[in-house]
Amino acid sequence: MNGGGRLARSPRSPRQQTELMDAVAGVGVALRARLGAVPSSAKARRHPRREQPSGVIAFVERRWPRRGGLFATLLLLVASAGLGIVKGGHLEAFVATVSEARNALANSAGFRITSVAINGRKQLTQDEVLAVGGVNGHSSLLFLDASSVREKLKANPWISEATVLKLYPGQLRIDIVERTAFALWQQNGRLSVISDDGAVLQDYVSPAFLKLPLVVGKGAETRAKDFLALLSRYPQVSSVTKAATFVGERRWNLRLNDGLDVRLPENDVGNALLTLSNLDHDEHLFAKDIVAIDLRLPDRLAVQLSDDAAKAREEALKKKEPKKKVGDA
Repeated sequence: MNGGGRLARSPRSPRQQTELMDAVAGVGVALRARLGAVPSSAKARRHPRREQPSGVIAFVERRWPRRGGLFATLLLLVASAGLGIVKGGHLEAFVATVSEARNALANSAGFRITSVAINGRKQLTQDEVLAVGGVNGHSSLLFLDASSVREKLKANPWISEATVLKLYPGQLRIDIVERTAFALWQQNGRLSVISDDGAVLQDYVSPAFLKLPLVVGKGAETRAKDFLALLSRYPQVSSVTKAATFVGERRWNLRLNDGLDVRLPENDVGNALLTLSNLDHDEHLFAKDIVAIDLRLPDRLAVQLSDDAAKAREEALKKKEPKKKVGDA
């Protein structure tokens, strides 16, 4: 040890140092030679050669855009979510949610519907028109589909025509043409209000429509306009008519206010009504004690007496029979 308490190095001669350096150099040369003598098979194992892809795969790799895999994955996720929404029956709710969200954005941007003008309505209220058209307090003028609103309005039986105008930033104008209640139609015990083209306006009768003419039977709703127009030309008959029944979808019968039935022919109805009108005007036919008048045959008119009238007529005929003399065979 030296004076400081550390191990002292033994002194070496210059020759010894040279021999040591040569030995170290020889070891390095031998080591490099050893490493350089690694077989080529081992190198191949360390760095295996990459196989060349097939032609299709190579083409896809060249043509496939960068980040294409990411986009394909996102597309697959969106498609899976959409399929789940449809299969789970949530499509309608999803569409409604999206619609409400975009309407909220549009309303916040200043496209809220602030003014609504509806022209031409008589039977329907303003709220009913808006409800039929699908317009509510959340609707925005920006995303309102005017064509869709028009089609929804025309689907209502009371509305025959509609026009929808969007006046930015917040005005909506709706012009409608309403059908007119024309008659009451009875079929299978059900009573409905119909228009002149046969459309059923409502399947119940409000007090305002109780005085409308009544037609009965299958097909009567579409043939009522022409027949009632013809009947109105003979007020002597139409004024006492309670209902018109379409029989077999071929001809009409009339039921008068006092219960008298009038059977009209299939053809030449106008001439039959004229005959009926003249008979009542000249002979007060409707006031007689009869229950039915048959005009179906063009060359004759037949009447059916009531039971009481038939008995009275039978007794009257008996009284008119001549009495047999005594001794007559």
